[in-house]
Amino acid sequence: MSGQHAAAGASPGQHSLAFRVMRLSRPAMHADEAVLRLHPTDLFVGEDLLSDANPQVPSNLLDLASSDPSFPEGGEFDFRKRLFIDNPTDAMGLSGFLLLPQSFGAIYLGETFCSYISINNSSVYEARDVIIKAEIQTEKQRLLLLDTSKSPVESIRAGGRYDFIVEHDVKELGAHTLVCTALYSDGDSAERKYLPQFFKFVVANPLSVRTKVRTFKDDTFLEACIENHTKSNLYMDQVEFEPAPQWTATRLEADEHTSLKNSRTRNILKQPVFIRANGGICNYLYLLRPHEGGTKEDAGTVLGKFQITWRTNLGEPGRLQTRNIHNNLPPKKDIDLQVVKYPSKIVLEQPFSVHLCLTNQTERTVGPFEVYIASSISSDDSCVMLNGLQKLVLPLVEGCDSINFDLNMLATQVGVQRISGITVHAVQEKKVYDSLLDIEVFVDAE
Repeated sequence: MSGQHAAAGASPGQHSLAFRVMRLSRPAMHADEAVLRLHPTDLFVGEDLLSDANPQVPSNLLDLASSDPSFPEGGEFDFRKRLFIDNPTDAMGLSGFLLLPQSFGAIYLGETFCSYISINNSSVYEARDVIIKAEIQTEKQRLLLLDTSKSPVESIRAGGRYDFIVEHDVKELGAHTLVCTALYSDGDSAERKYLPQFFKFVVANPLSVRTKVRTFKDDTFLEACIENHTKSNLYMDQVEFEPAPQWTATRLEADEHTSLKNSRTRNILKQPVFIRANGGICNYLYLLRPHEGGTKEDAGTVLGKFQITWRTNLGEPGRLQTRNIHNNLPPKKDIDLQVVKYPSKIVLEQPFSVHLCLTNQTERTVGPFEVYIASSISSDDSCVMLNGLQKLVLPLVEGCDSINFDLNMLATQVGVQRISGITVHAVQEKKVYDSLLDIEVFVDAE
């Protein structure tokens, strides 16, 4: 945290009081720099020298080695025995001490900012009737954390201090400023002095949630990838997708091992979800369906949002809630043209029929229609064309109703060919709908 000091109507040297701010965060484990542990004799002699049969080894050196707990009984020395260390925690390189933070550190969205603030009187005068305020300023708002206006601190003696703790749930990204102010009197002067101090810090995003929505027939699949942007490992307490009221959500997971399925403690001792620091990821997949009797169109585009809670290495909690996730459905068409059936075997230059269905997806009557091959499809590009009438006229279609019809066609080349450019034109509305997607067929010579 960077500190900036300013005073209204007085220079910093004229103030009796000054703020000191320390962030309250959990300590870290203190690890020894030298994780590999050696016996002093390993630095001077080798395994073959520590033997009774070797006359070059002084007797006092053997006595020194035998006094080591790792020296085996019977007097035969072997480096492999050094694996049997006295305390299993020795292999971890952890001394058992906790290390206080050496810097202010990073603050992430979703955490609780907790700060220990001390206002010190470094003068020879007593500060009287001290009104203290502490607030957080962001780009969008100002939040008051402490205000002693109604009950001022009566006095802070010379060389004394007044301490307090403030907390704030971080809900915004970007620059934050902790503003600490004091209004007080000191010495023989009746003039009130005003001391403001500013402590700035930046809030970063601990996680990124990337989502992808896929639709297959009546099912909607939501993929979510959670990436850890912090410098510490995160243990996910909860990753829960809360669907919108019109949707139901089911998480899809890989099949468990049979030993886990039959375990009595599977619901008690669950494997924690662990995301490594600096870019570790975890993926989730959900199946979403509208409530019974509803459709995707009725359910709307809002699918829901994620509730995510986690803890760091020493249990510091964090919580985030994503914005609503939307399903960008394609606009609903007035009519839908689908291929129902076409011959499995098509012979060169012999007529065949393609059976199609035109559905009115509105509640009003539409039509009449003309069905033809779009003029943009030239005879050179298309080897499958209409046989006979180049336009087929269809009657009116009632709301939410459909009509079946056949197109008589002819293939002019063998091999895999495409039926392209089948277009529907509404005569009264003078509206041309999108062409039917290409159909691949195989044309045989006979």
